[in-house]
Amino acid sequence: MLLVAGLGGSAGYWGPNVDAFAARHQVVLHDHRGTGGSTRSEMEYSVELLADDLLRLMDRLDIDKAHLVGHSTGGAMGIVLGAKAPERIASLVLYATWAELDAQMESCLSLRRRILSGMGEAEYHRATPLFLYPPYYVRDHRAELDREIAVAVAATPSRSIMDARAAGIMAFDGLRYLDKIRCPTMVLVAQDDILTPPYSSELIAARIAGAELVQLPRGGHAFSRVEPVAFNNLTLDFLAAHPIGTYAHV
Repeated sequence: MLLVAGLGGSAGYWGPNVDAFAARHQVVLHDHRGTGGSTRSEMEYSVELLADDLLRLMDRLDIDKAHLVGHSTGGAMGIVLGAKAPERIASLVLYATWAELDAQMESCLSLRRRILSGMGEAEYHRATPLFLYPPYYVRDHRAELDREIAVAVAATPSRSIMDARAAGIMAFDGLRYLDKIRCPTMVLVAQDDILTPPYSSELIAARIAGAELVQLPRGGHAFSRVEPVAFNNLTLDFLAAHPIGTYAHV
């Protein structure tokens, strides 16, 4: 089971979910290129590059086939691999992701890039919770979020890497991959997600044959952290219905 984080790229994003998943599955987490403990490459980034990195990681770990649970950018990576390497992906959970950049997402990401450029890495990380979490969560978890911000600031990539990563995901065109995906797919989104709103998930689910769309009433862009028990249960139930070895690619 591959847990693939979003734009921040850190394996630590999945902290509230790992124990529940590891009780039933072998769980693999990684820091994206440019983040955490991975190579801090100063280069042009793309979703396809990050997806290729993940495929090479699977090769290195001798993983022939896996379930992929992807958040946001991680979901976009799943879209790429589901289309380009179908023999390696048993099922997809595409959570709070997108296939086509729309005006709302473009506005949010452009603002985040301006904060990064004009105010620096620390202020970028301080602003990030406003895009990820719904207002009630920010209200009720201020101390926890302050600790999360401090960790992000201490481990931050360079300004140029962060901007290159954001530029790469803004350039992503996932529409060309969707009709090539044949594995079991659940598309999951919260109705109060302001970064990848529900219509982005509706489009993905409509274009992937047989995809299941699940919309939750609240949880923001970081539903798996805001409502971890609900997220864990939904994901585990979906994977249990599609065990590795029972799906034949056509």
